Amino acid sequence: MNSQPPSAADFNRRDFIRGGSIATLMSMLGGVELKAAEAPKDAPAKSSGPKVKCGVIGLGAWGREVVGTLQRQAEAQIVSLCDTYGVMLRRAATNAPGATAVDDYRKMLEDKSVQAVFVATPTHLHKDIVIEALQAGKHVYCEAPLATTVEDAKAIAKAARDAGAQVFQPGLSLRSDPQRHFLLSFIRTGAIGKDVMVRAQWHKKQSWRFTSANPDREKEINWRLSKETSLGLAGEIGIHHFDGMAWLQKDLPTAVTGFGSIIHWNDGREVPDTIQAVLEFPGGVQGMYDATLANSFDGESEVLLGTDAAVMMRGNKAWLFKEVDSPLLGWEVYARKEVFYKETGIALVANASKSTGTDENAEIPAYTNTPLAFAFESFLANVNEVVGAVEDFTATFDAADKKALAKHIAGLKMQRAATWKEGLEATVTAIKTNEAILGAKRIVLQKDWFQLA
Repeated sequence: MNSQPPSAADFNRRDFIRGGSIATLMSMLGGVELKAAEAPKDAPAKSSGPKVKCGVIGLGAWGREVVGTLQRQAEAQIVSLCDTYGVMLRRAATNAPGATAVDDYRKMLEDKSVQAVFVATPTHLHKDIVIEALQAGKHVYCEAPLATTVEDAKAIAKAARDAGAQVFQPGLSLRSDPQRHFLLSFIRTGAIGKDVMVRAQWHKKQSWRFTSANPDREKEINWRLSKETSLGLAGEIGIHHFDGMAWLQKDLPTAVTGFGSIIHWNDGREVPDTIQAVLEFPGGVQGMYDATLANSFDGESEVLLGTDAAVMMRGNKAWLFKEVDSPLLGWEVYARKEVFYKETGIALVANASKSTGTDENAEIPAYTNTPLAFAFESFLANVNEVVGAVEDFTATFDAADKKALAKHIAGLKMQRAATWKEGLEATVTAIKTNEAILGAKRIVLQKDWFQLA
């Protein structure tokens, strides 16, 4: 709960999730925009369940983003806030009227009115908070990575797995994003041919350093610059890309090689400000990753190259680049056409009708919601689903029969979201990638690192 003072430099996760627009540049390159269509304006609003009473632990810049996003969720009611730093606690409390403010997370866990907690503290503090929250019967949303060591990550995953009547969701928000699901479905039709390679990058010039008149406080708020408490760029940012690579490949990496240096911010930090990593996947496909705090050129993106086409993903947008010898896919005749620099781009929109697909003057509405909002929407809906199922079960059967209750819950139709399993796998990948980067070495990834006993 060591929150950080407000600074634009601390919004790196927000920048990653929101992304930036490069539609014009992609169009110039002959890119075909791929987009999942949002619901029409006149569509009936999605029905929501009872409000889930939520508590947020950790109120730094990202914690305040969590609070702001929760406030826009129909199924959320913020009833408790927690941070060890009074300034951050008071600031967040003004934006959540009626919420109880506490300086010890245990006080929140003792509050019977709190149903779900959102853990947005520094990574190295997650373990005790998450495990105690699950033991207290709370549903838990924990930011990624889960922990800074494999042992702690496994402890969290085990506690989540064994908490049969509670929802646990790691902060891999893209797992709930309909745009990403749409793209994966499109890619897995074979539209881009055989996978060749996947690469991702994150470039943003910012120091990650904060200042304070109190030396102890300054050390606390700069936890990301210490090897002891931080996984650096691989953990804070790269974990989302590593998870995306594994999701695209439908498999875990088998080895990783990494490199890193302190190029620009020579201020006593221990973690590199510039990194590169190569993740090896079964079948010979390799994932290449680079990130830097020393330069902002070309921002953030993910690219999957296939033998027939390539797909670039950036923020909430994506483009298809077809090879000249690629076969027709069949839908091109119905799709909207756009001409850029003598190249014809084909706009693909999920669930678009034939008439809208052929309207060359039609504007595709902006894809406005964020992956974080979708992730919270899924989490809250799943909490309500599980709460209702538990109530139904206990009204008819023996509540002490945990095995039967777990089986009942396993049969529920849940909203798409990351589970403890994906959280563990992505966290282990980030931990070992960071280890490879710090040691400038290749690490063969053992299968048992990703599994629970």
